[in-house]
Amino acid sequence: MHFSKLRLSTLSAVALASLSITHAVANPTVSRLTPPSELFTSGQAAPVIARFLPGQRFDLQATLRPDDASKTITSAQFLLDGKPLALTPALRSCAVACLASVPKNATIATIRAFSVAKAGLHTFSVTGVQSDGQTVTAKGNFEIVPLVAGGQKIKNIVILLGDGMGAAQRTAARIVAGGYAQGKVITPLAMDTFPVTGMVKTASLNSVVTDSAPGMTSYVSGNKNNNNEEGVFPDDTTDPFDNPRIEYLSEYLHRTQGKALGLVTTADVFDATPAGNAVHASNRGAGTGIVDQYLDDRGLTGLSVLMGGGRKWFLPASVPGSARGDKTDYAFSETDAHTGDIVKRWGAAPGKIDKDRDLLGDFKASGFAYAADKTAMDAIDPLKTDRLLGLFAHANMNVALDKMDGRRSKLSGINGRVVDDYGFPDQPMLDEMTRKALAVLEKQKKGFVLMVEGASIDKQAHNMDTERWMLDTIEFDRAIKVVQDFARQRGDTLVIVTADHECSGVALIGGSTVSDARLQELVREGGTANLRDKVVGVYEKAGFPKYRMAADGYPQTTDIDNRLLVGYGANSDRFEDWRTNGLPMQDSQQPFVKTTPLSAYPAGPLNRDESGKFLITGQVPGDSAVHTATDIPLSAFGPGSWAFTGVLDNTDVFFKLAQAAVNGAVVPEGLINAPKKRK
Repeated sequence: MHFSKLRLSTLSAVALASLSITHAVANPTVSRLTPPSELFTSGQAAPVIARFLPGQRFDLQATLRPDDASKTITSAQFLLDGKPLALTPALRSCAVACLASVPKNATIATIRAFSVAKAGLHTFSVTGVQSDGQTVTAKGNFEIVPLVAGGQKIKNIVILLGDGMGAAQRTAARIVAGGYAQGKVITPLAMDTFPVTGMVKTASLNSVVTDSAPGMTSYVSGNKNNNNEEGVFPDDTTDPFDNPRIEYLSEYLHRTQGKALGLVTTADVFDATPAGNAVHASNRGAGTGIVDQYLDDRGLTGLSVLMGGGRKWFLPASVPGSARGDKTDYAFSETDAHTGDIVKRWGAAPGKIDKDRDLLGDFKASGFAYAADKTAMDAIDPLKTDRLLGLFAHANMNVALDKMDGRRSKLSGINGRVVDDYGFPDQPMLDEMTRKALAVLEKQKKGFVLMVEGASIDKQAHNMDTERWMLDTIEFDRAIKVVQDFARQRGDTLVIVTADHECSGVALIGGSTVSDARLQELVREGGTANLRDKVVGVYEKAGFPKYRMAADGYPQTTDIDNRLLVGYGANSDRFEDWRTNGLPMQDSQQPFVKTTPLSAYPAGPLNRDESGKFLITGQVPGDSAVHTATDIPLSAFGPGSWAFTGVLDNTDVFFKLAQAAVNGAVVPEGLINAPKKRK
């Protein structure tokens, strides 16, 4: 009897403790607090994740979850450094359009277009009140990076972005275009002549391996984004256009200084790199809304030049080849506080679900001169226009190898196979586009920010199409030379050359030990013993591949004797015969890719070079090489360039660019033999 009473008493105590624990666990919670911080995630104050310029705008947001399904969150308040903000957060119920992992009675509290002027580390918090009176508080931190007194203020900024271009891609272009004599480069690349070079760490907010969206936006927002997201922090809604925003460099400098924005790319203009300078979206593939923002939010960004591919997004959905669709569009309701504040506080356009919009016509009506091909672009007089739109392909433009083949073929009186198959035989090269963009932008009295992208260094590295990414790197370097000459002549322009990430783990493994004629014989004989053991020369057997450059600036042929050989460290399965592929792989972004003649192009790396029977097994699944986490080079030219030394985080670049533009260039402390700051 005594034992039973004791046992009952013990069980009662355990039950009470269990109830207490259950009650503690059942308190309301904050599952997400934005800007992201380790203080919120792990309770540690460092490292500081989110950093902003004084006055740079960003959104505060929190997801608050009640302790059970019968309750709701009735109010929320944000505090900065312990003091309540006067701004009232907009509350959004998760009853609809939230992620499946978020309970439907959760609430998202948001303050849009917030900014802090005081430099230093700041703590912010949110306090939510549940319908039964319980409260919950969560705390995070961010830093406002000071702008110090500097020297010469920079009028113009040019960011040259070789997508996927690591050190090996740069080296390969140097070997092909520059040549070597007894170990010395004969003609350096333009990017090699920049006086300052550093290394950049490229991780995104949610991975050591970034994609192009956060890879680009880190340079122009000062913050990490999740992969596939551009200019926003992650949130818990399904709408790709309502995420918490971060003000871009273009927006900040347009708002504070009146600078214009130019975007030039060889990709589809909706692609992650160009969009990651002007558009805010959590889905880099939401093309209709992305291209609409270019025009509709030009009052925020100062967009004055937009050139590349992507005509399919500018044509009404009823036009063959159009990619416009309501599912990739956006519309903010001004009566909905959650999205309406994007319009009211950010000054963004409300948008409209309008797949039949004639966006090309709207650009023209807004004063943009339009070029559909190189001939039309050349005919535009930059003295008579201050806004330019160029759309030279349905989606991504053809690559340099195929564009140059088309030009050379026309001179010989024959068709250029690839550009004619795509239906765009008169596409400009990247350096030609860049020269025209500069001619239009240099009239901007308050200066400009220009981003120029060599996009298919990445796209062809994904395809493991060696000669195509090599020539695209050469094309990119020719655009660099145009910008360098412009900056050298003016003396008020800061230029950086970098990449968003490395692609495919390129390795320059050596040189072929045989002539091209012998290589073709070995391809016909086939197999590893022929195409590896009898061809691949390493160390001194690699020698110095000798490519002959034509007057147009590109190799006369890439199928030379004793050619440069390239391997990949992040590749999928592929066949290899070391020779130039006659046709590029199919581009899934092209609207007519499944119709002739494009449907006859190789569908993947196992559908080309098969006759050689030399299969290289990949390290990754699928049919594409992938990005790597490798650091990438950054080179700088012009006033302010000495700030870009050492090993940098990609977000550091933003603050150095802004420092030069707002308060003037500075030289890092401790840098030996650097130019002295002007008095």
